Amino acid sequence: MFWRMIFQLWHHDLPRKALAFATIFLASSLIAGLLAVSIDIGDKMSRELKSYGANILIEPAGGALLPDDVAGQPYYLEEKVLPSVMDIFWRNNIYGFAPLLNGHVRAGGVEVAALGTFFDHPLDVADESNYHTGQKTVSPFWQVAGDWPDDSKPLAADAPIPVLVGVKLAAAQGWQTGDVLPLAATTANAPETSARISGILTSGAAQDEQMVLPLAALQEVLGLQGKISAIQVAAMTVPENDLSRKAHENPSALNAKQYDQWYCTAYVSTIAHQLEETVSGSVVHPVWQVAASEGVIIGKIQLLLIVCSLAALISAGMGIASLTSSGIMARAKEIGLMRALGAKPWQIALLYYAEAILVGALGGLTGCMGGAVLGWGIGQALFGATLGFTWIVVPVVVCAAILIALTGTWFPVRSIARQVPIEVLYER
Repeated sequence: MFWRMIFQLWHHDLPRKALAFATIFLASSLIAGLLAVSIDIGDKMSRELKSYGANILIEPAGGALLPDDVAGQPYYLEEKVLPSVMDIFWRNNIYGFAPLLNGHVRAGGVEVAALGTFFDHPLDVADESNYHTGQKTVSPFWQVAGDWPDDSKPLAADAPIPVLVGVKLAAAQGWQTGDVLPLAATTANAPETSARISGILTSGAAQDEQMVLPLAALQEVLGLQGKISAIQVAAMTVPENDLSRKAHENPSALNAKQYDQWYCTAYVSTIAHQLEETVSGSVVHPVWQVAASEGVIIGKIQLLLIVCSLAALISAGMGIASLTSSGIMARAKEIGLMRALGAKPWQIALLYYAEAILVGALGGLTGCMGGAVLGWGIGQALFGATLGFTWIVVPVVVCAAILIALTGTWFPVRSIARQVPIEVLYER
């Protein structure tokens, strides 16, 4: 009898049920889409924020103990340590790195600051075929008017060195793309070679006042074969929290469980610690301006998504309450007759709750499909890539949809207990 009454109730007043279904569907679609975005937005935003540059810097350990200007001599890392950057546990989170060699050269008769680095350089890395890395990956914010230097193959012996010149340096010296300049070290009687300006670099940083060369070329000019000053590393990380900050200050202060949790999570401090363990003779610093901004931005975006989801829940619940109230008013005589025939208020309420569960479950399931489409659209619009849809979203959204329907039904259903059958039947 109960299920027959549910069936008859379901087929009664179809427009109202269609509106209730549409309300649940739209709310579920929004919640499912926002959940999918919230789950996958960390990696996507991390990649987007990497356009601001590397978030880890590897430097010689000697320079950390005694700065170059105090020691009276610069400290260097060995270039041969570069492949070891990819030997850490979180190697798949490192999507690029670039060695740096700082120095001064004489170009066109003028002493200028020089930077040697990789642009798009092949490197022999374990378990990686045709691996390339350099500033094209690490510093996508670099804007080059002209051509990037090609450091993918050795330079011909008699060919000029292709270089980038910072926009401020080029303006000060009147240099233009295509100019060929004599190039030598600043020491007396240094052998001279030539450099061709392949492009003008705009970085918004110190490189705007530097000449940027392929690493091997600057090593040759300065006589520092196999030496580098530092390594920039760009890695995908998760936002910092209290545990990671505590570990950064003193890893030995963590207990075994905390240490395992920290070491097996891709915090910037974790990756920096593992790099310091792997790259010999180095000290590793997270670039906290970049790392902190990632955590703050991602955290605020996820908070915004939560607020939007809560707003959708509340709005849908109010809509269901309004629709259920109108349904109870329209069927007041039927409810009064059921009460007069001996039906208990909770039995009548159970019919409405069962209807709410059916509407909520159907609206939630279809809303998951709508949320997957919504998440795909958001991913394409914001990141130009598809956001993954995690299936754990389905039970969460279905449960939320049923909760919306039950909560919206509970408020008007309470009025059934206050109805007096004879008054309802005589429309009083």
